[in-house]
Amino acid sequence: MTATSREVVEQILRASREQNTETFVNLFAADGYIEWPYLPAGMPDRVEGRDQIREFLTARANGLVKFDEYRNTVIHETTDSEVVIVEYEAHGTVIPTGAPLHQTIVAVLRIRDGLVVSYRDYLNPLVLAEALAGIGNV
Repeated sequence: MTATSREVVEQILRASREQNTETFVNLFAADGYIEWPYLPAGMPDRVEGRDQIREFLTARANGLVKFDEYRNTVIHETTDSEVVIVEYEAHGTVIPTGAPLHQTIVAVLRIRDGLVVSYRDYLNPLVLAEALAGIGNV
């Protein structure tokens, strides 16, 4: 039985928090993508396909931040059974500096046949820019 859109979002959040790259990537359709509409300059605004998503997570994202927990998570199911909106606060650490990180996120996901086809991540770019500046990447 195929997971519901809500169940897929719950699995994505768990894999993300645990930095379980393979589980995270395998929840995407082969041509699925992640998009960040508001990232600081120098960061990719979109990665597409399982291979690019895996490469991005392995080469850049997983070495940047370790999330300890997600708080105040609210999952909104919409009238379109494929679309789910999730709000949460991510609490963790900037790995290279040890500085704490608190990021508020709203994400819009489209799930089809139990796989993510699009993931639009509206994180706070100011928090990310500050974290990157602390390690000399921006």
